Amino acid sequence: MFADVCCPFTHVGLRRLIDHRQALGRVTPRLLIRAWPLELVNGMSLDPDLIAEEVEDLRDQVAPDLFGGFDPSAFPRTSIPAFALAAVAYQRGLATGEAVSLGLRDALFEQGRNVAEPDVLAEIAAEHHVALPTGDPIGHAMADWREGQSRGVVGSPHFFVGGTSMFCPVLDIHQVDGRRHISVDEATAREFFERALEV
Repeated sequence: MFADVCCPFTHVGLRRLIDHRQALGRVTPRLLIRAWPLELVNGMSLDPDLIAEEVEDLRDQVAPDLFGGFDPSAFPRTSIPAFALAAVAYQRGLATGEAVSLGLRDALFEQGRNVAEPDVLAEIAAEHHVALPTGDPIGHAMADWREGQSRGVVGSPHFFVGGTSMFCPVLDIHQVDGRRHISVDEATAREFFERALEV
């Protein structure tokens, strides 16, 4: 899949997928989460106030169990350092990469921590026994972004399961009279879970 670390819709989709996998009593298949850097796609950093509005709508409408510790004042100006750490973790294997990718999102959206801060990244890296990335961190994100463009990624999160491409398959998001309405697309989510988890 391709997604931004700072995308709250991705956080919901990933948590629901992981919950479904756990309900089946399984730990596999693992997720390969590639960088889809919205700050590069949009040509600007994500707006913390807009993200806070999205988080509030998600919490109110579909995910009351999530975003408990989200703090807009700690929202990172960039996802690039987090992408770099995730890329290093995936070099250790799918399980480590997935764990770090989920840990970064949990730190941001559930613990209210800035995942661009070196101390936060160092703590997550140490927790998973991963070395901190060296060199220019943007290289990993740029490579994934180009790969995503070549595969027709349209946004965050965008999943590829077998020969199927699915954008944000868990949530139905639309505007009505200037207000954001979010619901769980039960049929599409069920199809997605079955394909992704090979049920």
